[in-house]
Amino acid sequence: MRIGIVCPYSFDVPGGVQNHVMDLAEALIGLGHEVSVLAPADEDSPLPPYVVPAGRAVPLPYNGSVARIAFGPVSTARVRRWIIRGEFDVLHVHEPLTLSLSLLAVLSARGPVVATFHTAMTRSRALAAAQGVLQIVLERITARIAVSALARKVQVEHMDGGAVEIPNGVAVAKFSHARPLPGWPGECPPGTDGAIGFLGRFTEARKGFPILRDAFVELARQRPGLRLLVAGPGDADDLFGRFPADLRDQVTFLGLVSEEDKARMLRSVHLYVAPNTGGESFGMILTEALAAGTTVVASDLDAFRRVLDGGRAGRLFPTGDPAALRTALADLLDDPDGRAALTDCGDQVVGTFDWPVVARRVLEVYAAAIEATDGRVMDTEWVGLD
Repeated sequence: MRIGIVCPYSFDVPGGVQNHVMDLAEALIGLGHEVSVLAPADEDSPLPPYVVPAGRAVPLPYNGSVARIAFGPVSTARVRRWIIRGEFDVLHVHEPLTLSLSLLAVLSARGPVVATFHTAMTRSRALAAAQGVLQIVLERITARIAVSALARKVQVEHMDGGAVEIPNGVAVAKFSHARPLPGWPGECPPGTDGAIGFLGRFTEARKGFPILRDAFVELARQRPGLRLLVAGPGDADDLFGRFPADLRDQVTFLGLVSEEDKARMLRSVHLYVAPNTGGESFGMILTEALAAGTTVVASDLDAFRRVLDGGRAGRLFPTGDPAALRTALADLLDDPDGRAALTDCGDQVVGTFDWPVVARRVLEVYAAAIEATDGRVMDTEWVGLD
């Protein structure tokens, strides 16, 4: 099958949707399909061979974060050329309601279109301003995928349609076989040592880093061997300035890491903490931590609860409560058997998210979309693209 996949967000900056698109493409290629991915990126960016760069992106506030997107006449022309040259059996767009390449691809498509919705956001100023165009986009989508029950609920209640729920995948082998970073993680005697990890934008409010910081500061004063490993974009001085001077030696900052080093980072800690306060429709980092064999401690968000099987595959704590997080961390650091029980359950849970398993479910949606269109070619003139 010839498959065209469109990512709305720039490959110049890492993110959950970008990683999802790359992993899906590689899983489909591994299953014998021909895949081309179109994404915003500079022409000279180092990209996988299956990715076609669509030019430089611009930042746009979106869903409590900043998305780097591409839009406008030049982007439209590039999208159309890519679709014509690709002669795809199916076009798979991600986040088609974002003002970027995915939306343009839907409007330019002439065959079956499958759309994946990642977020559970119901409205934004950008969406409201483009409501007329978005209705056209929704009408031209043949089949919809939602990565979570929350994202699917948005489709049913706000987008006049249903969606097949297929979760984000994780390349289990990549994480389970990763080597820990030098000097990590070591043994974790009860009451003394231990390593805690956080990955994300520590300056972004909804990632909840201040909650983890407060819990760590209290805990580190009782456990002089406790260490915190932080990875993600941001300034090192800004990060260390958030901690008391006498505890900064117990904090290590990796900065922005590659996918390979992310896997190594997750293999290097005893507990991975996701203190997010909201805005999450799934929780890909949780499945990656589970794949790495790391015990997960996460906010009791609905999306996280679903990934962690209601708390069987990881410890949940009340969202926004640093005292409760500190207690959960202390309990697990002192309970290696409890950590082992959680990771054993995590191994079972994460198997359902392994990319070959997820990719086969996506292929079933492709087949249904192709059958639904029955080889018909849509006219694009009426949306002003010719």
